[in-house]
Amino acid sequence: MMKPRARDLGIPFEGQTGINNAITDISGVTVGYATVIEGDSARTGVTIIHPHGSKDHAPVYAGIHSFNGNGEMTGAAWVEEGGLLEGPIGITNTHSVGIVRDTIIKWQIKNNAMYQPWSCPLVTETADAWLNDMNAFYIKEEHALAALDSAKSGAIEEGSVGGGTGMICYEFKGGTGTSSRKLPENLGGWTVGALVQTNFGKRYQLTIAGAPVGHQLVDYAPYSKMPSPFAQDTGSLIVIIGTDAPLLPHQLKRVAKRAALGMARTGSMGGNGSGDIFFAFSTANPKAAYPESNGLLNIEALSNEHIDPILFSSVLATEEAIINSLVAAEEMTGRDKLNIKALPHDKVKDVMKKYNRLVQKTEQKA
Repeated sequence: MMKPRARDLGIPFEGQTGINNAITDISGVTVGYATVIEGDSARTGVTIIHPHGSKDHAPVYAGIHSFNGNGEMTGAAWVEEGGLLEGPIGITNTHSVGIVRDTIIKWQIKNNAMYQPWSCPLVTETADAWLNDMNAFYIKEEHALAALDSAKSGAIEEGSVGGGTGMICYEFKGGTGTSSRKLPENLGGWTVGALVQTNFGKRYQLTIAGAPVGHQLVDYAPYSKMPSPFAQDTGSLIVIIGTDAPLLPHQLKRVAKRAALGMARTGSMGGNGSGDIFFAFSTANPKAAYPESNGLLNIEALSNEHIDPILFSSVLATEEAIINSLVAAEEMTGRDKLNIKALPHDKVKDVMKKYNRLVQKTEQKA
């Protein structure tokens, strides 16, 4: 049974979603998880995204934006230089990046899935050290392989799953969230999807559909002492954006940049200690890495004059994916008996109603 999502609470969002309101609304994209919850201090996991599914290993055009670089994304230098993503994307906790990276290479060798004789997998992270003992290295090769092999299309889980298992967002339980936008045919009919791993923000910052929710829900905030716009911020946000629009690497970098605006719409301004790294890829141009015999590529690219709907969709999908990660996450007790409360759905609806921002599910604006 799928958990409630933000729209189920009557939270209004702009734009028409795809069928599943997920990154998997992009044809071919699959997502897999391994969730590790054991004993008192293992609260972690792995998330894998296959741009073309686990059986199609064709490289795709991609772009990266580091909004605040207090974090890690392996393989980023080659994507920035060459403009291609040459394998699956891994997301985990800060101290497990290495094992996930190495396991992806082993998986690529086993499945004959390397575009070149070498591989620089793209693996990124946020720190779950509050609920999880990262120094115990709970993530093993078997977990990364399970996420790689279990990836699926369609509706996917959210909240405390995969790499998002032990994450905290706006001092509520955070984790994994996703959303999509489907453009009308007169704007190209393209789909843009976002998957986020949320581990950032102070309680007082939390804004949902324009309502200052964090200022209203002040109970059980484990770190905030007072609502100051200048208080030190920590944490991280990873956003992976996919689209079937035919975009070139420099255009995808622009798409990735817009994730920062989706983050800002939920209240965060990006603190010094926050690792906010955003990545975008396009599943169009499946032969982007395979030139004709004369060395020339036959590709399509959307004109910059028609890219705005894609850029705006990146913002909107990121915003909703972040809120979905909060709505789906459940209360969790972890390392050193730290207890992090879930976002209280009824109280959120009360705040939304107070600010005239509550709608019926059928009234969502397209």
